Amino acid sequence: MPPFLTIALTTLPALLFAAGMLHLLPRLGPPGKAITAWLAHAPGLDLIITYFTAAPMILGLIAGVQLHPGSPWLGALLGFVAAVCAQAATIILWTICHELANRKHLKEPRIVHVLNRAVGPFNNHAALWWSALAVPVFWIIRVAEYIVYPPLTWLIKLPKYNDAEWVNVSRHKFDGLVGHDLIWCLYCDWMTGLWSLGSEMLRNIESFWCPIRFHSTNKCENCKHDFPDVEDRWAPANSGMAEVVRRLEAHYPGPEGENSWWGHPTRLSVSAPKKDKPTDE
Repeated sequence: MPPFLTIALTTLPALLFAAGMLHLLPRLGPPGKAITAWLAHAPGLDLIITYFTAAPMILGLIAGVQLHPGSPWLGALLGFVAAVCAQAATIILWTICHELANRKHLKEPRIVHVLNRAVGPFNNHAALWWSALAVPVFWIIRVAEYIVYPPLTWLIKLPKYNDAEWVNVSRHKFDGLVGHDLIWCLYCDWMTGLWSLGSEMLRNIESFWCPIRFHSTNKCENCKHDFPDVEDRWAPANSGMAEVVRRLEAHYPGPEGENSWWGHPTRLSVSAPKKDKPTDE
């Protein structure tokens, strides 16, 4: 059998079997429900996401090299593509099976029907699959949240977070959300949580190391939603280092030894520091 098919036909049943087990677990009584609940949030969810997304790609690369010793780069590429094809086939087959098992919901209101009418079926589906290209990027960001940020919580006392409160999925519990709608909503569910956690971590980092407003007013305006401190707490772009140091000394060490970003609720609950009106212009 060609190596490409070997990798694809090995990956596909492994993914489908795991998907089937996830459906079976809640039906195995209290122990199964407990495991299911654990897998719905970090760190259990991280293992599931890795199994279905990053692991097949990585193993596909490795298997491709081993099966093409004469041309390792070509083998790695073919192995990667074979794994991705198996992942796509898994989504398609799972979607079909899940919708067949939940036929009563197919005639009810559905997200996919509304969006197909709004932008056209081809555009809607093509855009969804194109957005899946970001999955490896989100996975790498999640790995960084495990590796890069935690040491900062003891080196410079940045706040610690309960990742499970951010990285979790729950939309599978939403009534009527099945098949196509469900799988893509779970993708968004996972992605939004890990991205929000990463943004929270970056708020702490940016305010700690460089609390200076951007010279571009447009950039400040665009960034203030994700980095609220930029609006009226960081030093104006036309001030000087003395002002930056003054503001740093006013905010660090933070309350109870936790160096959170300056507008964090823990700071505001201790005291309500007067906001400085920006004077960049």
